Amino acid sequence: MSQKTWNDLGITKALGDKLEANNIKVPSAIQAEAIPTLLEGRDVSARSQTGSGKTLAYLLPMLQQLKPTSGAIQAIILAPTQELAMQIVRVAEGYAEPLGLRVQQLIGGAAMKRQIEKLKLRPQIVIGTPGRIHELLKLRKLKLSEVRHIVIDEADQVFELGSTREVETILFAMSQERQLAFFSATYPDVMARFEGRWMKDTVRIQIAPEQRVSETIDNFYVVCDKRDKPDAARRIVRMMKPESALLFLNITENIANWEAKLSYEGFSVETLYGDSDKQRRAATLARFREGKTQLLLATDVAARGLDIEGLPLVINLEPPIDADHYVHRAGRTGRMGRKGTVISLITPQERFIMDKFRKSLRIELPEKAMYKGEFVAPSELPSKVAARPSPRRTPEEQEVSTRSFVAPKNSKEWESLLKEERKPKKGAAKPDSAAPSPRPKPAATKQERLRDKKDKGAPKWLKAKRENQDNQ
Repeated sequence: MSQKTWNDLGITKALGDKLEANNIKVPSAIQAEAIPTLLEGRDVSARSQTGSGKTLAYLLPMLQQLKPTSGAIQAIILAPTQELAMQIVRVAEGYAEPLGLRVQQLIGGAAMKRQIEKLKLRPQIVIGTPGRIHELLKLRKLKLSEVRHIVIDEADQVFELGSTREVETILFAMSQERQLAFFSATYPDVMARFEGRWMKDTVRIQIAPEQRVSETIDNFYVVCDKRDKPDAARRIVRMMKPESALLFLNITENIANWEAKLSYEGFSVETLYGDSDKQRRAATLARFREGKTQLLLATDVAARGLDIEGLPLVINLEPPIDADHYVHRAGRTGRMGRKGTVISLITPQERFIMDKFRKSLRIELPEKAMYKGEFVAPSELPSKVAARPSPRRTPEEQEVSTRSFVAPKNSKEWESLLKEERKPKKGAAKPDSAAPSPRPKPAATKQERLRDKKDKGAPKWLKAKRENQDNQ
């Protein structure tokens, strides 16, 4: 079957020329399926893996059907996050210009007064977050009676974030003769429920559902103790030397700690999370896209749907909460057929999570270890390296770590255990009487324990300062 052209899909010459100028020669699979259906005016629920070209799949037919001579708002695009909304705005502005159409962003975190002023320029299409559009609608600053096209991008996330009531209010403010489209990389149960409630004669489009993660992405995981994850992340970045990398965490509260540790190692690090203000998030993304920052720490919500061109590496510092979140994280790299790598750092107790992802996503997800600047299978490690105990453990802990035992709670219990270990084994040679038996380390005082707790993770100069104060 021959590859379809933009003209075959019904795209006008003005938009076709713009696509050619952007070096987009042929439609992707989701574009070839969705564009003709949307041009027919049908309601669409489309699912396609991240990075497959969903934005142009709904944007091109929408722009083509708008009237530049009308000053009314005719189309709305909703996105779950400010960053994704602004990303869509940048794409829409480029393709709206040759058609004489005006685009307006309406996102939370920006000055509402300024947005209201810009609405006086009478845009034909508005793109924003459900919360801000709902807010302006309630203030009667937004008229949607002539809207005929609405798209909800990353629809599953919009509903998961609790925006259902806001979306419903927006839909009720429009004409009943409207076209509705959902686009997403995943298809949770909530999607089917809202399709039945809001859509008419829905056309479902599913592109390669059996392969939800791009085949161009190399997926694997590295096992280490939780306390060793910062060091493992440092070694990965040093080994791979990526121009940029996106590092995911599950909880916002952990970001500052990770930022401090990676910055201390000499990396240029920035953070992206939902609680930061809009201007800071926009500036952070701009620096990351421009290559001024090598590492970007982010949560799932903040990085949802982001298109970072040419991003080579994603590191899951904490495993995603489910397979759908793995899909979206992995989708930040390997976009539109490019190569990419996704590495998950997990503890030994989290291996079962990788097994679940491997089965549900039907992907190769092997375990690998770092050895002499390369990633190798654990079975390829020399026996001495594979059996080497953690360097952070005390000699006493190393001695008993391979056996099943109840951990000693105090110095007396440690002393009793060590006495048992020092007893001559039956048939073993007698120890040299000249060599004194090692004495157990005395129990730490309360003051010493508090000091050690404070010193954990502190820089060397601060530890030295505290030690001098203790000696005075």
